[in-house]
Amino acid sequence: MSEREELPVGSFPFVPKQERAQQKRKALEESGLILFIEKGYEHTTAKEISAHAGVAIGTFYRYFSDKRQLLLSLLEDRIGQMLPPEPEWFSGDPVAKLHSLLEAHAARLDKSGLHRVLPELILKDPEFAEIIAVARKKIYEGILSGINQAQERGLTWPDIDVETVAWSIMVLVENGHQEGVHVGKKVDLYELAKGVCRLVFPPDTLMKLRTEDQNES
Repeated sequence: MSEREELPVGSFPFVPKQERAQQKRKALEESGLILFIEKGYEHTTAKEISAHAGVAIGTFYRYFSDKRQLLLSLLEDRIGQMLPPEPEWFSGDPVAKLHSLLEAHAARLDKSGLHRVLPELILKDPEFAEIIAVARKKIYEGILSGINQAQERGLTWPDIDVETVAWSIMVLVENGHQEGVHVGKKVDLYELAKGVCRLVFPPDTLMKLRTEDQNES
């Protein structure tokens, strides 16, 4: 999401063109990111962000209308990175492929840290919550389409409830990383990938797909 209209950011008071001004705006964004992660969105103020960035509060309001606009500007190009990956059932071994996608997703979350702020913002900002809901629906529909294709090829469990399984996968891949944080134990992403794939494929099908992938490589 790189276009302004895709997020409720609003018009910025001032978009800097000079390098020095751009550095100040970047410093405010970096300070906001640090404080939002450390203190949470609600307990972070524009004054604290300004002080952390080493600029006057007036400088903050020169570039951002409020802290919400600053946070949304941070999220603007990162929302897609924070949403769960969509499994790829037909590009080799499904387990290995999903494991790779989950590891890459977890690395992006750890690097950004903004996923810790999202739940708070979603609860307090209905407009932003709707943006996330639409994005999640697209991912769900992609997962659903993939399972339907697998079912048409005769690869899935014969009695599979496609919609229920698609939603279950959505929840698992979306919350696997966060669940590990909550229980204080790192999630085994390979085991998570195996569990997700077993919701779709019988063991003999998974073995067949894995063997075909090994033979091709």
